[in-house]
Amino acid sequence: MEQLAVEPDLTLGVETHVVDFDEWVAARGEDLFRFAYVLTGNRVDAEDVLQEVLSRALPRWDRIRAVDDPDAYVRRMVVNAHISWWRRFRRRETPVAEVRLGTTDDPDVEEQDRVWRACLQLPVDQRVAVVLRYYEQLDYADIADLTRVREGTVRSRVSRGLATLRERLEVTDGD
Repeated sequence: MEQLAVEPDLTLGVETHVVDFDEWVAARGEDLFRFAYVLTGNRVDAEDVLQEVLSRALPRWDRIRAVDDPDAYVRRMVVNAHISWWRRFRRRETPVAEVRLGTTDDPDVEEQDRVWRACLQLPVDQRVAVVLRYYEQLDYADIADLTRVREGTVRSRVSRGLATLRERLEVTDGD
């Protein structure tokens, strides 16, 4: 990981971390892309969401880097952009009932694909909560802050999402 430039702030008598936007994107871009991919479910949409977020973050970077956790701030921007995209998408397109994917002989890949397809069927709020909890490994309080809902709501969304996934995956196993 690259070293961050440290400049003394003589007015406060403390050191502050000054991170250039390009350096920050170079250091955090892959993680943000993976996060966007897990939220959106595919590479193209993840790239679109991330590009939109980074284009919005660049002119605001001085303010964003001054917050306690710029990574969390930008992750929240990714979540908001995805939710906005999803709302626009639902108004103009009708999703198909079944997505046809290529087959493979690798049982692990097939199992991951099956779990991922079940995850994509979750409502957006539940999918976001499950992804943040189990993929990003955030605790409930952090997810509540990030999604701007109460911690109880986050727990409920995660619980319902997991119950739905279990149900869908058990039904598939029984076939």
